[in-house]
Amino acid sequence: MKRTMIDTTGIEFSEKVVSIKRVTKVVKGGRNMRFTALVVVGDGNGHVGAGLGKAAEIPEAIRKGKEDAMKNLVSVALDDHKSITHDFTGKFGSSVVLLKKSTEGTGIIAGGPARIVCELAGIKNIRTKSLGSNNKQNVVLATIAGLSQLKTPEQVALNRGKSVDEVMA
Repeated sequence: MKRTMIDTTGIEFSEKVVSIKRVTKVVKGGRNMRFTALVVVGDGNGHVGAGLGKAAEIPEAIRKGKEDAMKNLVSVALDDHKSITHDFTGKFGSSVVLLKKSTEGTGIIAGGPARIVCELAGIKNIRTKSLGSNNKQNVVLATIAGLSQLKTPEQVALNRGKSVDEVMA
């Protein structure tokens, strides 16, 4: 389910629910049922975030997850082909996600959780591979961790004190 919303700065964000889990707490009087929702939001233009919401009803858990995701937005460095600027490996917990730069026309080659993050970030050409744990929450967070650490050639050149041409050679 994909919905759009507009934040306070006027940017339009889309949201997607990655997973909804029912969790149970056993208490003296029986069982307490609650729901956790993993939600990813993005503007399709280099900004993406993920959040976890927990509540007694599913819609409330999704709303809380959306609010949490808006607080955890990161910027993604994209190139001219709407791909990432260089290959990178994102890690979170025991999940490892390999992110590979792709040429125009490749599309998004990714598994479920990583695909949702890439689509909402505005990436059109990328290849990913999930290594290690396939836990949806950790794969989403590993993908976002990897995307947030990407640097543009201009940033690398500035850090090294060289020109962009020297860095790209």
